[in-house]
Amino acid sequence: MTATELNNAETETEKVERWRAEALEHAGYDAVTALELAARPDVDLHRAIELLENGCSPELAVQILT
Repeated sequence: MTATELNNAETETEKVERWRAEALEHAGYDAVTALELAARPDVDLHRAIELLENGCSPELAVQILT
């Protein structure tokens, strides 16, 4: 692997956080909030999505989750 490839390679943690952020954005969180929640391993992704699916506003969901 070249130095460029090493610099461009995503770590497994970064891949998971990116995937989580995409799922949270798709559920209805804004991009910044989705990134913040995605980076927190203590925030349950399924619960975060479920709150919005059950009618909770993103703002209230963040308060509940954090």
